[in-house]
This record gives sequence, structure tokens and C-alpha cells, in this order.
Amino acid sequence: MSAPSFTVASSSGVNLVVHDLGGSGEPLLICHATGFHGRCYAPLARSLAERFHVLAPDLRAHGASNAPEDGNMDWSGFVDDVLAVADAVLAGSGLASLRAVGHSMGGGAILGAAARRSGVIRQAVVFEPIVIPTPTPEPGGFRMGDAARRRKDDFATRAEALMRYAQRGALSVLRADALAAYVNHGFVDTEGGVRLACSPESEARTFEATGKPHYELLADVTMPVTVIRGGDGGQPGPSMFAPQIADFLSGGRLLDGPRLDHFGPLQDPDGVAAMMLDEFDRFDAAG
Repeated sequence: MSAPSFTVASSSGVNLVVHDLGGSGEPLLICHATGFHGRCYAPLARSLAERFHVLAPDLRAHGASNAPEDGNMDWSGFVDDVLAVADAVLAGSGLASLRAVGHSMGGGAILGAAARRSGVIRQAVVFEPIVIPTPTPEPGGFRMGDAARRRKDDFATRAEALMRYAQRGALSVLRADALAAYVNHGFVDTEGGVRLACSPESEARTFEATGKPHYELLADVTMPVTVIRGGDGGQPGPSMFAPQIADFLSGGRLLDGPRLDHFGPLQDPDGVAAMMLDEFDRFDAAG
């Protein structure tokens, strides 16, 4: 069953598709990682929907949303996307601000949106957000870009793609329902089969792009932010930066999750959702 969706205009000719993942109560925004899309997080949303009305946009060049007209994947555009969706959701709800959760790039985009415009997001819980030490692009982004360009992007059927991902490669760690959502909604039909909606080139450009949030920018983020990292924080990768990100945030708090890797919200949606709900309860209890 497809999630209801609506479209929001963003910058550079981008039209964002926002998926309604269910629930009732105040709106909660989920922002996805690079290469993924909003409906991958339907398993996470099922637990969050016990308390919130969960909405998940496909950010530019991902899922059902188009790429910018000029092809520029600078991360300021992802901040534009978050703010555009937030404004549309708030206009329809009558609220002055909303809460958000983000994973990897999505977490970085949420923090960038909060730095650019205070008050739109009043609390965030982010899983290993992408925030770099300095504004200078890191070599790791280019290595990941090269790897993204080598990805196989076409298959005869979605079933073939699902079998390949489940058996080997980085995505094999995803819980079965999250992987199925990634494949079911992350491919488009072609005459000869199916291909990735987020092309390897768009994914590569996202990894390599400028404009990523950096530590100094976090001084402009005044809302409470909980940074969750996978339990093995000593491994190379985004988890290593989580403690510094929490320290640079005036309202930052670091939580170590279960032993998950960078795909945590898609590996253990129920466990990560429980941590997020606890953080929202903690915020509400503090008044």
C-alpha cells in the first residue's frame, strides 16, 4: 500500500514529494540519509506514529523528487528542502514549530535548517548526522563518491535487486522490511526493467558537494538536539564525530545506541524509535 503524498516546491526548480507515513498528533518530520528516500523509514515511523503524525520527504534528487535544474548538489539545497517542507507542514497545522528526526545527511540538513532559521524546529533527534569539522570538503566524500558511481543501478526486476542487496553488500544489514521499502520505492520502471531513482551520479555528487554543516555552524543551533550514535563509536566513520557534534551544540546531548552501524535506523527501527520517543518524553517532562 502506497503512502499518501503531497508536493512542496523548493529552490532550483525542485519539487519535493512528501510521504505521509501515518499516525496522529503533532507532526514529526523524518529526513533520510544520502542515497535513500523517505519511505525507507516506514518501519521506524510505525513506532513513532504511536505519538506523532509522521511525514517523510524525498529530498532533492532522491526517491520521487527531482534533481535541481542546474545539477548543483550543494548541501545548502538540502537545507532549503527541509525549510520548505517545514513551512508547508506548519502552515497546514497552525503550529509555530515542529520536531524532527534525521539520519546521516538528513540529520545534517536538519541542523543546517535550525542554524539558518531559529525557531522553525524546536527539538531534533539525529542519528550520526553528517557535520564536518571545517567548511573544507573532506577527502572521504570523494572516496564515497567514486564508490557511488560504481554502483549497479539497473536490474531486470525489483525482486532481483532485493535478492542482490539482501545477500551481499552494505545494505544486507538492513532489516527486511526496511530493505524491501528501499527497493519497492527506490526504483523506477524502465523499458528493460528497473533502475535506481537516485542515480549513482546524483548520490556521488551529494557525497562530494560543498556546503556541508560544520562545527562552527552549530553555534547558531539553539534548540535541544539529541545525537545518537551506534554502539561501536570507535569505528571510522560518522560515529566518531558524534561526541564533538554534541559538545558543539549548546543544547546537545549524546546517546550511545545498541551495537549498530551507520544504518542504525534501518537496522533496528524499533530500538532506535524507542530511544527517540524517550528523548521526546524527556524534553516534554522538562517543560
